[in-house]
Amino acid sequence: MAEETIFSKIIRKEIPADVVYQDDLVTAFRDINPRAPSHVLIIPNKLIPTVNDIDADDEAMMGRMFTVAKKIAHDEGIAEDGYRLIVNCNAHGGQEVYHIHMHLVGGRPLGPLLLS
Repeated sequence: MAEETIFSKIIRKEIPADVVYQDDLVTAFRDINPRAPSHVLIIPNKLIPTVNDIDADDEAMMGRMFTVAKKIAHDEGIAEDGYRLIVNCNAHGGQEVYHIHMHLVGGRPLGPLLLS
């Protein structure tokens, strides 16, 4: 079984976070160390450590992450100019918290790379 992370506590509202969206499948909150004017993390409410751990049963939840990203980008006013969605996997991919999360970043030109 996967080890619980700080994200699990955010989902359950046990620790404070600037939550911008939450439903039965996903939670989205502002990154505490933003790399752009808009930087929101979108996470599944189910603890899945990495992309390598996704099962076919998780497809609806993974799809919801993208539809929520679209909604948040619109709400943030960055949809028209553009934004970036980033999902890191394991150490070489730059993953730091082992609970799948999608970074939604935008609000300025991002260049070829943003998160390293």
